[in-house]
Formats: sequence, C-alpha cells, structure tokens
Amino acid sequence: MAKYLFLKHYRGAPEHVNNVPMSEWTPQEVDDHVQYMRDFADRLKETGEYAGGEALSPEGTWVRSQGGGKPPITDGPFAETKDLIAGWMVIDVDSYDRALELAGELSAAPGANGEPIHEWLELRPFLNAGPKFAD
Repeated sequence: MAKYLFLKHYRGAPEHVNNVPMSEWTPQEVDDHVQYMRDFADRLKETGEYAGGEALSPEGTWVRSQGGGKPPITDGPFAETKDLIAGWMVIDVDSYDRALELAGELSAAPGANGEPIHEWLELRPFLNAGPKFAD
C-alpha cells in the first residue's frame, strides 16, 4: 500500500470547468458539495483506502523558532497556504493508478447548479524513505 495526498486548492491550479466561486453557490449547493466529499470518504473507509482528511479554515498564522522565548508570528509576506489550500485527504491504496482513479472521481464533486466542478487536485505521494545522498 502507498499513501497519497490530495490537495484541494482555492486558487493557483488551472481553472476548473464549473468555475463559479463557492462564495456564489447557494446554501444547498454547498451542502451537496460537502455531502459528496463525506460520501466519498465514507466509501473509502469501507474499502480501507481512507487514511484521513479535513477541510481547512481560511485562518492561519506563520510561526518560526528564533531560539528561546515566544516564537514570532506573521501574516505575511509569504505565499500563504490559507489562501491556497481548501482541504486535504490522505488515501492508502495499492497503486498509483488507483490514486489517479480516485482523484478523478473526487474532482467531480458538485458545485454551482449541481454540476460537477471538475476541479484540479494536487496528487502527491508520501515520501516512504528518506532522501538519498551521494557519498
């Protein structure tokens, strides 16, 4: 089994087909989208392929150690994931092809007018071993 991460982006990915911002969806369209995501995750739980996932809040803070004491925080000027990443899901599947199949299915979550949004998802494998360095 191999773990893969699906990242759902607010922006930065190629434009999806049903490109109506969620802020313009009706409450029912939002509910339908969220229910699709829940149903998808529930089905993967039944097959043992679901390893975790969450939608993310738009709030966020950058934190970094400076040694002793309270670490500094900032709201920029970095490219911030709170503006980019809407949520994530981790799957644990038998093959890369299965990961692609599931990503394609998740991409079809409904959006405005109940139509699939065909959004782009970032699919990334987990690093199973540490990096190898030349001697």
